[in-house]
Amino acid sequence: MALFIRQNEDRSKLQERLAAELRAKAKAKADIETTIPDGVSDSAYLKDTKATTGLAWIWILIVALGLVALVMIIISAN
Repeated sequence: MALFIRQNEDRSKLQERLAAELRAKAKAKADIETTIPDGVSDSAYLKDTKATTGLAWIWILIVALGLVALVMIIISAN
């Protein structure tokens, strides 16, 4: 058992360097993933879009009337 513990303590220079590189990569990745969106550069998907006009309720009414008409047609067909 003592040999096994001692074996883990003796790391080569290469192992130390690789472990340090992996720690640095993991820290860099964690720093990138935890950045909060600023809302300016991420809003590129909103480019060339329009705001909803005040007449949107008319489209909702037309769709609702169309659904009601479709239901009435299905009910009367049975």
